Amino acid sequence: MSHPWQHAKSSARKWGGFPIDYIEIHNWFDETKAWIGHSKHRMFRHHSEGIFECEKKFGPSFENSEGKTVYTRYVGEQHVKEDCNGYIPTAKEWVTMIASGKLESWAIKTLKIED
Repeated sequence: MSHPWQHAKSSARKWGGFPIDYIEIHNWFDETKAWIGHSKHRMFRHHSEGIFECEKKFGPSFENSEGKTVYTRYVGEQHVKEDCNGYIPTAKEWVTMIASGKLESWAIKTLKIED
């Protein structure tokens, strides 16, 4: 499971600036680790609908420390893809999977984030 700071470093490599420019977004996605200490915590925000909720919370875009415009949705997509093995599930897929009791590979495998 990736730490929000690892995601923030990945964002800075992708869009410029520094990890601090992105940490609030990545912390928001992973706040649910406090509710469930398992990869299943992702069912609350790690899906396409969660990405749009993130955009509502943080706005459609922001300026990083290099003065570049970064789209919040892209940062959310990056976070979810890194945590869900390159895939962006829907909330319905999470509910269906949890109800079935059979975890899909995207729910438990993460992409390796380079340092």
